[in-house]
Amino acid sequence: MKKAAISLFAFLAGTSFAMAGDAGCDAFKWPVTREQALFPEAPAAQSGAALTVGQAVDLSLAAVDTISFEVPPQRAPAAGSFGATASVTVPPEGELQFSLSDEAWIDVVQDGHSVKSTGFSGVKTCPGIRKSVRFKLSAGGPATVQLSGAKKADLKMAVLTPE
Repeated sequence: MKKAAISLFAFLAGTSFAMAGDAGCDAFKWPVTREQALFPEAPAAQSGAALTVGQAVDLSLAAVDTISFEVPPQRAPAAGSFGATASVTVPPEGELQFSLSDEAWIDVVQDGHSVKSTGFSGVKTCPGIRKSVRFKLSAGGPATVQLSGAKKADLKMAVLTPE
């Protein structure tokens, strides 16, 4: 009887944990299922990489004081943190959504100016996805993505058009 009670408790605890993980991802303002599908197979990329809309990368970051940002980050990065830059061509719709696996500040620069985000959603309880940020950009033009203030030397980033 005791074994059955312990087994039942373990099963219920595991089920509750799985449900809590799903509920955590459902707390985003918009779906992150595409990111969840892309992140496990994201190819490695270095700072300076050219990003492709509709894909994710596993980005290696460098010490933030070694990164040459096009414009200073909107939020000053902490000493000892990590960062990277990347480029992307904006699709005709002009809207992009960047989702990150871990905490980091994200700036998008176009025509030499930081572009203010049009939407933000962050959740600490979604396994593998920490935040998602949307930007309205000039269609068809190049943009630079600047990451700063990361606590780890790598993170995954998906570049998508909003659903």
